[in-house]
Amino acid sequence: MKSEYGNDFVTVTDEDGSEIELEHLDTVEVDGEVYMAFLPADMEEDDEDFGMIILKVVVEGDEELFATIDDDNVLEAVFEIFTRRLFDEESE
Repeated sequence: MKSEYGNDFVTVTDEDGSEIELEHLDTVEVDGEVYMAFLPADMEEDDEDFGMIILKVVVEGDEELFATIDDDNVLEAVFEIFTRRLFDEESE
């Protein structure tokens, strides 16, 4: 994600009540749904074995919430889009 002001960070609460700080990488819209890709904010720069976290944006009332993606086919398709976009951006 390109930004003049640095990276965006969000704090989410998991189902166990633990807070996790995430670094926002990118946002895409697929079939009318919005998905966001994150990395754990506490990972090391040289850690090559990171796990990208992809969450779906769900609107409830006037609030935007994050939800996990239950459909493996959708998750794979969205992951592929993010991966392609991130690697294309790195090669520029």
